[in-house]
Amino acid sequence: MKLIIVESPHKSETIGKFLGSEYKVLASKGHICDLSSHGKMGLGVDVEHDFKPVYEISPEKESVVKELQKALSKADDVYLATDPDREGEAISYHLARVLDLPVETTKRLEFHEITKAALQKALNNPRTIDMPLVQSQETRRIIDRLMGFRLSTLLQKKIKSQSAGRVQSVVLKFLVDREKEIKDFVPEEYWTIQGIFGSGENSIKANLERVGGKTVSIPDEKSALSLISSLPDQFHVKSVKEVISKKEPKPPFITSTLQQEAFSRFHFSTKRTAALAQKLYEGEEIDGQSTGLITYMRTDSIRLSDEFIDASKAFILNQYGKDYLGYAHVQKSSKNVQDAHEAIRPTDVNLTPERVKPYLSNDEYLLYTLIYQRAIASLMSARKDKVTTVILEENGFEFQTSSSTPVFDGYNKIYGESEEKEAESKIPASIQENDVYDVKEILKEQHFTKAP
Repeated sequence: MKLIIVESPHKSETIGKFLGSEYKVLASKGHICDLSSHGKMGLGVDVEHDFKPVYEISPEKESVVKELQKALSKADDVYLATDPDREGEAISYHLARVLDLPVETTKRLEFHEITKAALQKALNNPRTIDMPLVQSQETRRIIDRLMGFRLSTLLQKKIKSQSAGRVQSVVLKFLVDREKEIKDFVPEEYWTIQGIFGSGENSIKANLERVGGKTVSIPDEKSALSLISSLPDQFHVKSVKEVISKKEPKPPFITSTLQQEAFSRFHFSTKRTAALAQKLYEGEEIDGQSTGLITYMRTDSIRLSDEFIDASKAFILNQYGKDYLGYAHVQKSSKNVQDAHEAIRPTDVNLTPERVKPYLSNDEYLLYTLIYQRAIASLMSARKDKVTTVILEENGFEFQTSSSTPVFDGYNKIYGESEEKEAESKIPASIQENDVYDVKEILKEQHFTKAP
């Protein structure tokens, strides 16, 4: 019998259905060890001896450890298959230590999607525990204790706060700095002038942009009234320019952008989005077979696998035609991007939202649709709009307006934009240079600059 240890019971069920009877899949149910809360200051860290961590088995996990030890005694081989991030690596390390498995040689499975093909590939290419990742998690946990335990105790005593630490302290600093910027901000008054030219369907709304060839600046109402009193009664069309504007699709989701978009569109909290994504990653019963629907959802990379890119291109060509085929966007290198995992994407381009909808809850369906459409759209062609810009000029006064007309929907075919657009002024299709427009109305409006 071959034993595979994963983190979550749901994940163990999904993986177990992919494998034959020779495999037994059990779950650690998360971390089995944590830093001790005994000893000096309850830190679990020996600050006097090179910050040596002191671990102990969590009381609620003792029964889990006994179950794993019993299964291990009957196993011919063991694989550690916890999640492919530093938390998962640390769990594998502690499993090895507690179960008396050799850390240097115990087989570690890494896969970023829970599908039969990905699992088989991992089984054929096991690695060992990545100690730098373990040390990264351990360092973070130690800092949590050194900073969080002591600071939390102080804050609980002083202001009844629940906790503080590595993350909360930095976020609080951001909030305080921004609040100071807002408090110190002094609003500045400015005015804008808008003209309405012509009448009926041929009317145009345009803003005063330049006077005497220079960008106009209107600090107060007196200046606005002075300019208005100098305006002529008629303007001619100085220029009508048309350009094709291209907008490339956004890259596939990473953890942070998925959380932001899910909140923007569906008002899902970060916690809700994470829980839904976890379920989609661990798998659902689709057509009687357990299937992981998305790749691992904790990532900061927009990279897509060559296999997914090729499958998506074929899908786009078949569904929409060659005009809709774009290219994979390459992430600019950044020291802050680890690029350990792919972007968040569907495991199979043929598992369309419509196909899997009957098997998902409404919220799961919404999030899966968002992930699916964003990943496919990232490989589609740009959206194209015709942008028309009109300048009306007389006696050195220049009013300007622009409008855009869709020419080609491109990636918008499947992924609509969530941001709201400002209402645009319509420009008559018949407008030409040197046309003359009467001034119908001049409007002035007061504004104030806003704090960050």
